[in-house]
Amino acid sequence: MNTWKRLWALLRGNTTTQTTFTLDAEVVRSLRLLAEQQNRPPEDVAANLIHAALDERRLTEECWRRWRMLTAREQEVAALACLNYTTRQIAARLTISPDTVKSHVRSILAKFGAQTRHELRQFLDGWDFSAWG
Repeated sequence: MNTWKRLWALLRGNTTTQTTFTLDAEVVRSLRLLAEQQNRPPEDVAANLIHAALDERRLTEECWRRWRMLTAREQEVAALACLNYTTRQIAARLTISPDTVKSHVRSILAKFGAQTRHELRQFLDGWDFSAWG
């Protein structure tokens, strides 16, 4: 059983035995170095790294779920907003009114639970919107 399947079984509570993972030598060295730098046991560092990775995965999945809730036009507006286009620039590019852009932005922010375009950009940080630019 691969590592992720074992981890998933552990998280679901479908295992009654201790779960172990096989790590390559480079990962072990890196883990030990981090543990030494943080003056913590390697097991604690590994657990924190796994938790952080799972949290990041959940956040990515949630952002993707919210993105799919947007209409095609809202996706265009969101992409351009993430590329730092102004309301007027978005309106000109999409041949719609600035008020329509503002309406779309309000809807997008609501669907993402964001208050500002800056917060929206933080949610979608790392996404590649160059095709819209």
